[in-house]
Amino acid sequence: MRIPVMAGNWKMFKTPAETTAFFDKFRGLVEHSGHCEIVICPPFPDLPAAVAAARGTRIGIGAQNIFWAKEGAYTGEVSGPMIRSLGCSHAIIGHSERRQYFGETNETVLKKTLAALGAGLTPIVCVGETLEHREAGQTEAVLLDQCQNGTSGLTAEQFARILIAYEPVWAIGTGKTATPEIAADAHRVIRTHARSAFGQEAANQLRILYGGSVKPDNVKGLMAQPEIDGALVGGASLDPISFASIVNF
Repeated sequence: MRIPVMAGNWKMFKTPAETTAFFDKFRGLVEHSGHCEIVICPPFPDLPAAVAAARGTRIGIGAQNIFWAKEGAYTGEVSGPMIRSLGCSHAIIGHSERRQYFGETNETVLKKTLAALGAGLTPIVCVGETLEHREAGQTEAVLLDQCQNGTSGLTAEQFARILIAYEPVWAIGTGKTATPEIAADAHRVIRTHARSAFGQEAANQLRILYGGSVKPDNVKGLMAQPEIDGALVGGASLDPISFASIVNF
C-alpha cells in the first residue's frame, strides 16, 4: 500500500520569521496525522528556520529547486549537498514555473534528479501539460515525453526513490482544478509508462501526487481516486489551518 504524501510548495512567499510563526500553529494540527507523509518546501532563505521548527516532528522539509553540480562557478545556484546539510529531505524538480520562466528542460530535470538522489534527497519530479496541449489532445504525448526523457537515465533503484507530481499547467494558481477523473487518467498514463520502463513492481510502488489548485474543499474527492497518492499544494499550503485541513483529508 502506497503511503500518501502531502507536500506544500510555498513558492516565493514568507520570511524566516513568518516561517517560524506558521510552524508554531501547524505542528499541533498535524501531530497525530500518521496516515501520510508531510513535506513543506519554503524558499531557500527560510530553510534553516523551517528545519529548526520541524525538528522532532514527522514533517519533512524540501527545497524548491536544486542545481546539478556539487559546487563550482554557478552564481546564484544551490547544490544538493548544501541543501542536505541544512537538514532537508526533499527537493522539487522541474516545476512548470521553472520550465516556463527559467528554461528548464527534460534534460536538466534528469540532471537535477540525479543530483538530488546523489545528495540523499527525495526528488519530487513535476510533469504536466499546458492548456494548449490539452485542447490539442496532446496530454498523453506530453506526459510520456516528460516522463521518458526526464527519468530515462535513472536505474530501477534510483527510480524507486523518486516521487512524481502531475501538475496540469492550466490548473496551477488559476483556481481551475482537474476533476478527480481527469487527474486519475493522467496518473494512469504516468504509471503505465513506469510499468513499461521499470517494471510492474516499480509502477505499483511509484507515488504520484496531484498538484493544481488543491484546496480543503476538493482534496477529499481527489484523494478518493486510487491512482492519486497525495498532493503538491501551492497557495493553500501558506495558511497553517488550510494546509492542515488538506493533510487531514
